[in-house]
Amino acid sequence: MDFIKLPYSISKKFIDWNPFQNIQKVGYSKMTVEQIMKDLEKMGTETVKKIFINHGAKEPLFGVKVGDLKKIQKKIKKNNELSLQLYKTGNADAMYLAGLVADERQIQKKDLQSWVKNAASPMISEYTVAWIAAESKYGWELAREWIESEKENIASSGWSAFSSLLSIVPNEQIDKKEISKLLKRVESEIHKSRNRVKYCMNGFVIAVGGFYPELYEEALRTAKKIGKVEVRMGKTACKVPEASEYILKMSKAGKIGKKKKTARC
Repeated sequence: MDFIKLPYSISKKFIDWNPFQNIQKVGYSKMTVEQIMKDLEKMGTETVKKIFINHGAKEPLFGVKVGDLKKIQKKIKKNNELSLQLYKTGNADAMYLAGLVADERQIQKKDLQSWVKNAASPMISEYTVAWIAAESKYGWELAREWIESEKENIASSGWSAFSSLLSIVPNEQIDKKEISKLLKRVESEIHKSRNRVKYCMNGFVIAVGGFYPELYEEALRTAKKIGKVEVRMGKTACKVPEASEYILKMSKAGKIGKKKKTARC
């Protein structure tokens, strides 16, 4: 392979420059939030930022790819105090990273309540907050409370938390009657619910059918009854999955009842 020979001054600059040099020398577990924020700013791009905004993200954010955030996660592993500090920055990239490195064994209910209250976009309320709530010991309690909220982002987080719980909790620890009752509620309320709540209710039906075999048939019947769910998806080409089709695809792929190791991804 032939290489282009650069002038010494330029080639040395590229060889010496390393965007992750602080990570290698210090290690994220020992870094401050300020240092991490500087690295996030370097990693962000306008292209990714625009994509996130089109999906509902709110400023401030740098536009860091989730894959790059996961590289940082591997360095930090779990650090609850750092997680809480990152979330408090209000920066969407940092808030998503906060969820990736949160310690579900240490996070407190008051922290999760603060998180859901300050989650300004679906990528945080429906994923980050819902994931960590589900993995914590407060999952069922908070999911039940949040779905009753008059605030759309909190209610949607509650339904997403239920979906995450179904994906990781052993079937014998799931209250079948409660989940069945929630399916009936979705059937009667979904089409008149708020925009993101509709989306997360639809996801809940899919989660029941996909992760909880005892209610597979009931979830499939519910999915067929509710049919197509109309959700405004902003400036994206994303479509709302039709629950019955999605559940049947999972069945054909032999994935019904297969639990996840963690809610977050």
